[in-house]
Amino acid sequence: MKVQGKMFIWLSLFVLIMAGVYGVWSKEPAGTTALFLAFGLCIMIGYYLAFTARRADTGAQDNKEADVADDAGEVGFFSPHSWQPLSLAVGGALAFLAVAMGWWLLYFSAPIILFGLWGWVFEYYRGENQNQ
Repeated sequence: MKVQGKMFIWLSLFVLIMAGVYGVWSKEPAGTTALFLAFGLCIMIGYYLAFTARRADTGAQDNKEADVADDAGEVGFFSPHSWQPLSLAVGGALAFLAVAMGWWLLYFSAPIILFGLWGWVFEYYRGENQNQ
């Protein structure tokens, strides 16, 4: 994780310099603001990765003499399948459509979003995935 943290910190410095150059040359506030916000996002991610790397064990990517096989093993637990993201996507699409068409559409999107969130949270408390 140390390598990724350093990469994001260097990327944030590059984006900061480019934001300054872009702001001086173009005098366009929207793009300059977007670049400064990108700098903020990069520095947050870089700081988090660097901070976490100090507390976590050294990974194979931090060892210069590591083989590819050294990084093998279990990465984590991932859900095999789930229908809940589909209901969240439909509810989110309706909610964003409510901004353009009318706020009355939120009355239809809110129950769909709440149903999707409820199903996603309690997905492993019932049904075939109960014991995972």
